[in-house]
Amino acid sequence: MNSPLHVKFLKTMYRLVVNNFLAVVAMAVAAAMLQRTSPEDILVRARAIRPVHGLLALLLAAAVAKLRRMRRQKDVYLVEYGCFRPKACYRAPFATCLEHAHLMPYLVDEESVSFAIRLLQRSGLGEETCVPEAYHYMPPDRSLKASRDETELVIFSAVDDVFARTSVKPEEIDVLIVNCSIFTPTPVFADMVVNRYKLRGDVQSVNLSGMGCSAGLVSVGLAKNLLQVAPPGTHVLIVSTEILSSQYYVGTERAMLLPNCLFRMGAAAMILSNSSHRARFKLGRVVRTVTAARDTDYRCVFQEEDDKGNTGIRLSKDLATTAGHALKSNITAFGPLVLPASEQLLVALSLLKRKLLSGRAKVRLYRPDFRTAFEHICIHAGGRGVIDEVQHGLGLSDEDVQASRMTLHRFGNTSSSSVLYELAYIEAKGQMRMGDRVWMISFGAGFDCNSVAWECIKPAADADGPWADCIHHYPVQLPEIVMDI
Repeated sequence: MNSPLHVKFLKTMYRLVVNNFLAVVAMAVAAAMLQRTSPEDILVRARAIRPVHGLLALLLAAAVAKLRRMRRQKDVYLVEYGCFRPKACYRAPFATCLEHAHLMPYLVDEESVSFAIRLLQRSGLGEETCVPEAYHYMPPDRSLKASRDETELVIFSAVDDVFARTSVKPEEIDVLIVNCSIFTPTPVFADMVVNRYKLRGDVQSVNLSGMGCSAGLVSVGLAKNLLQVAPPGTHVLIVSTEILSSQYYVGTERAMLLPNCLFRMGAAAMILSNSSHRARFKLGRVVRTVTAARDTDYRCVFQEEDDKGNTGIRLSKDLATTAGHALKSNITAFGPLVLPASEQLLVALSLLKRKLLSGRAKVRLYRPDFRTAFEHICIHAGGRGVIDEVQHGLGLSDEDVQASRMTLHRFGNTSSSSVLYELAYIEAKGQMRMGDRVWMISFGAGFDCNSVAWECIKPAADADGPWADCIHHYPVQLPEIVMDI
């Protein structure tokens, strides 16, 4: 029986040979030629080449290289990112949530309160998560003013943070993309940012709504498309958030009480560019999968009114399963673009084996190891069940999903900005190295799944950020609880 060390050695050698197959073949051919040809013969043949032929060969090689550079799409870079860090006055510990619920019996009945508290205790959220000021009133302030106040707090804090971290100035921003799923006032958030930071009059602004927790990575895909056709040195500012103040659900439908328990205030801002100057990450592949053609997926995250006319977001009990199916479709397209040849070969062999043994034996397809392509994985902190589903589906270890679980524990579900809080966690822990590859995964209403790959160019110089005052407490041990909703 092979020892684990022996098996690990064989796997390492297999990956080394297959992933560098062309280099291995080239070295073998070169070695064979050197055995048959002496260095003197090579020198004689080189001197026999006419200068004009050598010059033509160099010009042809230069022309091919130039043509290849012209046809290749421009690289896109993440210059810097920043996150909103809530103050302690916005904390919503479980005891406060329970007390407020009991003080509002005219809004929520006792059975619903008990359900919400059980859910909260099993959700993976900790005692330090924060909600907007409007949630601290009884009843919650769901006015337009409260939502605007929350918007200005979280968005301006995140944008201030990203500008403070880089030498890029507001007047250098050429494109602005702001995403928020539910709350969309007039003027829109993009105009709010333009007004606050006095962006140029020719700035191209886009406001995205209704895309749920995946909107942040959808914005990255949009920015990539714009930057690849824009002049060199173009900068895009992306702001991702979810405004909660006006969305507090006051009914008794259990599926619609879930957002009250899981969602917390947060925002993140990114500056992207098609110039590597001042950049910290290089953008790789971006793949988006939309499964809205299936009715069950389309209604998985659905805004509607309950039978008493209360508006809220209904989260299906099959949300985690739906996310798993969407991820499977997404990695079918994403995997071949990022996985090394060694993993793709194993997948191809398992597919061939299933084809050959069809009807005679049940063949389990090989599950590719994405840890061979990425050093860090940021799974949208949408809830404990979502993270569990992705971890199980991809065969990840607890360490691989630590950033996602700790982000959910400390900040809750901050919607589209959560993957950047996770990236900040990895950097605050000092785990990011130059050349490390990062895979961000997000899920959103529709239903859709997004995958974005990054490569680190320059790790963070310090651990300052949303985790600055608490990173020394993490990771924490989470209780082993099975969700029963």
